[in-house]
Amino acid sequence: MIETVLYQPSMKLDWDNFVEASKNGTFLFKRDYMEYHSDRFTDYSLIFYKDRKLCALLPASLHGNCVISHGGLTYGGFVTGGNMTARLMLEIMDATKAYLREDGIAELNYKRVPYIYCSQPSDEDIYALFRCNATLTKCGISSTIYLPERIHYSKGRRSSISRAGKIGLEVHESDDFSSFINILADSLKRHGAVPVHTPEELILLKSRFPDNIKLYSTTREGRMLAGALVYESKHVAHTQYLANTEEGRLCGALDLLIDELISRQYASKRYFDFGISTENGGHYLNEGLARQKQEFGARGVVYQEFSVKTDVL
Repeated sequence: MIETVLYQPSMKLDWDNFVEASKNGTFLFKRDYMEYHSDRFTDYSLIFYKDRKLCALLPASLHGNCVISHGGLTYGGFVTGGNMTARLMLEIMDATKAYLREDGIAELNYKRVPYIYCSQPSDEDIYALFRCNATLTKCGISSTIYLPERIHYSKGRRSSISRAGKIGLEVHESDDFSSFINILADSLKRHGAVPVHTPEELILLKSRFPDNIKLYSTTREGRMLAGALVYESKHVAHTQYLANTEEGRLCGALDLLIDELISRQYASKRYFDFGISTENGGHYLNEGLARQKQEFGARGVVYQEFSVKTDVL
């Protein structure tokens, strides 16, 4: 029998310890990260026990009669340990549907953890999704470099990096989040978008996760020309945001910065992930953005979302 329990603040230590020891969890699932935007999301995270032992977590938020895993995170899904089996996952999925159904929840929007974040094979959830007739609703494609066997940069990227290196640009870690967000806002404005995070939120998150959240910049005479906010997990360095000024674009500031991250700062990781280049749930591919990432040797990794109906009456 699976016991399903709604998360309570008193469970924080058990939750965080399980995430730390899991085979597919990252710091995004730690409570101090999930709860920084608790004013915007109603938490509906679940904890699962088998024979009184914690066996899985589901970071989640409530949205009307739908539960999303999680509305404020790029990816979510069941967080599991090395003891997870296909049979146990089927039981957990059945228990999840039953718990949601009893609470009048009609749908689970399931964002699974991409394989690049996993320490061990973790596709038990995919099998369980198949068995309960889940529907694939979103499929964004990210551009990711497998760092142990890197594909060579394009000729154009190599030329840009070489040019930037000859004119005295400097790359270093930074704490100037205000300048970075201003540059990012200007870049996104051209596409009718705004940054998801404020400088204050990034500073707060950085203070909570100093080993996982880092800002790097390219400067010229002290002026920030380009920046990269990196989310670092056990196996992956993920660029949460990349930004460039017009001056930085003309002199290759961002290319120089990306090369520094790939070739030196994160060379010991398995993966360097640029993030998705798709919109509208994956139905639109921004080919120019994808090409820019692919010219650094990045290739495709999908970020998938599924709909699970609970058959609520």
